[in-house]
Amino acid sequence: MSAVYYEQNSGVARITLDAPERGNPLNPTSVAELADAVRRARADDSHVVVLSATGDTFCVGGDLTAFAGADDVEHMIDDLAEALHRVISDLHRIAAVVVSVVQGTTAGAGVPLAAAADLVLASTSARFTLAYTGVGLSPDGGTSLLTASLGLHRTLRLALLNPVVTAEEAHALGLVAEVHPDDELDAAVEATVAGLRRGSRSAQIAAKRLLREAATPGEEAALRRETLSIRALAASPDGREGVAAFLAKRAPGYPSSCA
Repeated sequence: MSAVYYEQNSGVARITLDAPERGNPLNPTSVAELADAVRRARADDSHVVVLSATGDTFCVGGDLTAFAGADDVEHMIDDLAEALHRVISDLHRIAAVVVSVVQGTTAGAGVPLAAAADLVLASTSARFTLAYTGVGLSPDGGTSLLTASLGLHRTLRLALLNPVVTAEEAHALGLVAEVHPDDELDAAVEATVAGLRRGSRSAQIAAKRLLREAATPGEEAALRRETLSIRALAASPDGREGVAAFLAKRAPGYPSSCA
């Protein structure tokens, strides 16, 4: 069964994370399907790409069950992070305006995945949390690129304290472009798509590229640093303990902690 659904109609590509029973996790299968969907959107010469998810969770982030069961977690994380980072780069570079639609919770790599869009629309029920350091891992998925839009210390707060950020708070931080009541979000998305479709595609893409290149000129190096960091931590005692504790629903006891 596919974890990502793709359709395209009248210049609008719709990419939907479609494993709601598991919270739409990011694992080798779903990331490969996500990459394929973005390639199809490019091949279809889409003007607008809408990235959304089914169910009450946008994305729980990395599939920790898969991490825990991997024979060589370092190798698996390296491959997965690199594949996800190519998706993020492709969303940044595609000649289309990308709109992400967030309802319910998004955590871990789901946050920078949503933020890879040019416009993030959220429902009032949306909640965001990075959660990486809470399981002994460092951020990936382009989290370090958020410093360009949120600022260093705001991003550090999200990464170190792992607060659950409401949609309105995310809007105030600059992560979310618009917040709408849950029952009005779909209509707001369609209005946004229609407004973009009426505009000059060439001007929109030129603006997107100019602003992104100015904001994150070192994107590829930043993404590679994220990969190297999370793969090392995933194989470390703290990373293994954090993931094991999360899956067992207990408090972690990190070997590196002085508490």
